Amino acid sequence: MSRERAIPVIDFAGVRTGDKAALSRVAEGVYSACTDYGFFYLANHGIAQDCIGGALRAAADFFALPKEEKCRANAVNHRGYVGIGDAKMQGATRADYKESFVVGLELPADDPTVLAGEKLRGPNRWPANPAFREAIYKYFEAVGDCGRHLLRAAALSLKQDPAFFESKYKKPLQRLNIIHYPPHPVDAAEDQFGGAAHTDYGCITLLWQDQNGGLEVKDRTTGDWIAATPIPGTLVINVGDLLERWSNKRFMSMPHRVVNRSGRERYSMATFFDPDFNALADPREFGIAAGEALFEPITAGAHILGRVQGSFAYRPPQPAVQN
Repeated sequence: MSRERAIPVIDFAGVRTGDKAALSRVAEGVYSACTDYGFFYLANHGIAQDCIGGALRAAADFFALPKEEKCRANAVNHRGYVGIGDAKMQGATRADYKESFVVGLELPADDPTVLAGEKLRGPNRWPANPAFREAIYKYFEAVGDCGRHLLRAAALSLKQDPAFFESKYKKPLQRLNIIHYPPHPVDAAEDQFGGAAHTDYGCITLLWQDQNGGLEVKDRTTGDWIAATPIPGTLVINVGDLLERWSNKRFMSMPHRVVNRSGRERYSMATFFDPDFNALADPREFGIAAGEALFEPITAGAHILGRVQGSFAYRPPQPAVQN
């Protein structure tokens, strides 16, 4: 009888303090996990529990508000509140049974990238409560710092200098998606999901999830759905489509889905830690010969914006983006 495969756990201890041996150890684990599963748990990630707890409490308080009050912060420029029924994954038959709040890098209206017309840029769309903004953005910054250290390990795992990604992340297209999954309806159709099967758009995702479970990952080897059972004190990390493309499909972006069968409210905080809008993702940068590159170079902004436009009902149709 074959042993059931399980998503690996990588211990991040020592990486954020500059321990070179720890960085090498983690890089080996990252390569193994990302070429096999496309997912792993990150233990000892270094984000303070009070920072996580503060963001979670703020999120729960917000989602408990009456709908009309939440809708005062309705999403503009893919920032703000997204109601139940407003997100439908590409290829899904039904909209996701969830609501969310999206936060990006806080940039004033006169920031050069905003004035240049870069999409997905600008000020966030905050609700009136200043405590919500403070707690959520504190977590946004903390998880972004973790992401930068994680990318050092990812670069080393692909036989590059650990600083490879730094020039690509001056003003990253980092997006924090705080998600509330109500208990799944007992009479829901078979094709109704909290989050339908999809792959993530960008480079890496750092996910905090509560203890209620519901996340499932498709196993590349068997095709089965593996439960990403919550492990206290960890983040769930996964490869996005852009990094799969950039790594010339050495790293795998795998489908995943969510159904909240716990009977309780489920919360998660997914951070899509993606490069600058005009950062060029070219497989040849990772030592792939031009004739062996499976993909043409593309900017992060063009790739991600195209996916966002196809998944959210509140966004009107827009012309294709050229890179």
